[in-house]
Amino acid sequence: MMKHWFYAGALAFGLFSCSSESKNEKPDVVASNLDTTVRPNDDFFLYANGGWIKRNPIPDEESAWGIGNLVVEENLKRLRTIAEKAASAKASAGSADQKIGDFWAMGMDSAKIEQDGLKPLQGYFQQIESIQNHDGLIQVAAALDKIGVDGFMGFYVSQDAKNSSINALQFWQSGLGLPEREYYFKTDSTTVAIRAAYQANISKILVMSGYDQAKADKAAQDILVLETNLAKSHRKLEDLRDPYANYNKMAIADLPKLAPKTNWALFMSSSGIPQTDSIIVGQPEYIKAMELALHTGSLDVWKHQYRYRTIARFSEQLPNAYGETFFAFNKLFSGAKQRRPRWKRVLRAQENAMGELLGQLYVKEFFNEKAKKRYEDMVESVKAAYKTRIEKLDWMGDSTKQKALAKLASVKKKVGYPDKWKDFSSLQVGRESYAANVASAAAWWHQYRMSKLGKPVDRDEWEMTPQTYNAYYNPSNNEIVLPAGIFTVPGYRDEEVDDATAYGYAGASTIGHEITHGFDDQGRQFDADGNLTSWWTANDEKLFNQKADVMVRQFSAIEPLPGMFINGKATLGENIADLGGILIGLDAFKQTEQFKKNEKKAGLTPLQRYFLGYSLGWLGHIREASLKNQLMTDVHSPAKYRVNGTFVSVPEFYEAFSIKPGDKMFVADSARVKIW
Repeated sequence: MMKHWFYAGALAFGLFSCSSESKNEKPDVVASNLDTTVRPNDDFFLYANGGWIKRNPIPDEESAWGIGNLVVEENLKRLRTIAEKAASAKASAGSADQKIGDFWAMGMDSAKIEQDGLKPLQGYFQQIESIQNHDGLIQVAAALDKIGVDGFMGFYVSQDAKNSSINALQFWQSGLGLPEREYYFKTDSTTVAIRAAYQANISKILVMSGYDQAKADKAAQDILVLETNLAKSHRKLEDLRDPYANYNKMAIADLPKLAPKTNWALFMSSSGIPQTDSIIVGQPEYIKAMELALHTGSLDVWKHQYRYRTIARFSEQLPNAYGETFFAFNKLFSGAKQRRPRWKRVLRAQENAMGELLGQLYVKEFFNEKAKKRYEDMVESVKAAYKTRIEKLDWMGDSTKQKALAKLASVKKKVGYPDKWKDFSSLQVGRESYAANVASAAAWWHQYRMSKLGKPVDRDEWEMTPQTYNAYYNPSNNEIVLPAGIFTVPGYRDEEVDDATAYGYAGASTIGHEITHGFDDQGRQFDADGNLTSWWTANDEKLFNQKADVMVRQFSAIEPLPGMFINGKATLGENIADLGGILIGLDAFKQTEQFKKNEKKAGLTPLQRYFLGYSLGWLGHIREASLKNQLMTDVHSPAKYRVNGTFVSVPEFYEAFSIKPGDKMFVADSARVKIW
């Protein structure tokens, strides 16, 4: 339930070039991005962002380019400085500087990485080759899972959806090497080509690791067959959004009823899973298919697959030829033309390994208390606006309404950075090898997560680092988490961003969006305490679903690429959150002095600036290959339609830009989405 999708990572240059502007004469934060050759009545996204898009082509190393990337770029530079200082410091053993510095130094030592070759993985290869039976396979799979090698059993420890105060063991469908089940079955030319390229990639990597060509080709073919059989049992993207259907709690002792041939006791002990009496199985049919694959397939095929996946897991920590080979395959999904430079790739790995250690140093320098208070206050104003909106709903009964108001009042806000940081004192980082450090960090995280099993939930914990350009709503905690990075408008200090822009950019597309997730098609099924339980009357639930179906139909009719439509069911939650965020963000903005004075700025009214501020949050463009992958795998609509697809249901949008019948952005009132 996160806000952004294509800005993976954590914070460019700004939205303008300082070389052509006086530092005291910055262009207007929203007006400078306009493409006035486009009528807002016809394509508001391009009107709002088209000027910037024309001036900023996608760099060769990127699959998309936009405001999120600019924030990420700025943050990467800041984090690089932190890492370089740590690497050159005379740090004491076990200190944050020692761990950050050693990780960075090993990642940047390309000569040592080339010299070591596959040496860092030889121990794992020996474990794989030692497999002689199914118990051996389970033990090795568990050992590799600890260092981040994906296997046939997807398991994790997280809050019990129906008892949010307790952490529970959970199983989820896994076992696939391609991003999503549909890649194994669709017959269009693009998907067929991707399957062929995947098989070729497996073969090439296995040859590079020591197989002869014939053996590698046969292994690649067998691996694809194995994964296709597992994919048949996978639920579709939209079906994973039903929290009840994907909640199947059972006693550990009953697992053999699903998979009687599997040595579950061995799996639990080998995986380092603490003693527990129950488990939540997301998709029981996958467990059955997994066991069938384990016991009817050849052990050699599993060995081949784990060898390939181990190399894939550490491809960025191996000699350059491995990273280039995987990049050549992965660009089919991203469209990027060249790899990111080494320093950016190392920082991404370091973020995954010890992001909060970096974050502690980051917030001291780059997020002040004044900004923190502004957005904490904005959260409260948005919540107050939502309260009023719920109270005025004409379709929701009093019983459900009172519970909705109680849930809203209970929403916890986390802004900027944690009050309590994770303890990384037991994390071991040294100068043996880059791969060893990545493996050590993965093992640390595995142990950290497993240690939560059966313990009370720490509701103060953050799942994102402060420098991340993203945000999320956690239904089990009924909380919104808003890292410092998400509020950044690159090129502008926070005080330079007017309220109209800020309420659109942060109040609507982040704060309002995340709060609305508590009341979207999934989030509404969790109560004020974060438990999955039915608190709606049957009639109110029926009316909600009818209103949500209008949105499903609207977005399912959008065709971003010829023959490829948005999955209206899979994207429903994010689309509801977008529209709700815009509506309640606007209600909150209407209480500000800027809105009440109604004075133009850069030729734009406050109301117009609000909609442009929201659109600023989605400024950017994307390569076709990446867009195709998003349409198949992502629960977020493409950025353009998170603007155009939602504004058509906002009455004030029609007022602000004089949208009339016959305009492309016009939708008749009776056909608009009206939920919150």
